[in-house]
Amino acid sequence: QMPITRRIPKRGFKNPMRKIVAIVNIEQLKGLTPGTLVDRKSLTALGLVSGKVDGVKILGTGEINFPLSFSVDQVSRGARNKIEAAGGKIIEVN
Repeated sequence: QMPITRRIPKRGFKNPMRKIVAIVNIEQLKGLTPGTLVDRKSLTALGLVSGKVDGVKILGTGEINFPLSFSVDQVSRGARNKIEAAGGKIIEVN
């Protein structure tokens, strides 16, 4: 008789080496005070990042009118332009 592991259909693939990156949009940071350092700890405290993540990426959806300092893993090109136009700083940590 065929073993059960060969009888059951195999579906999908789960990559054990995948990286889980949390996505945060600029519009979600409107409640912060100007000059605040935005990093993984502060985003977790705000409830924008939860669970086990390997990195944080800032995306450019929305507008920002005040300077913030970012210490995150990745920043999109649009978000970088908006942050620097508002007078903020970006430090990419890998």
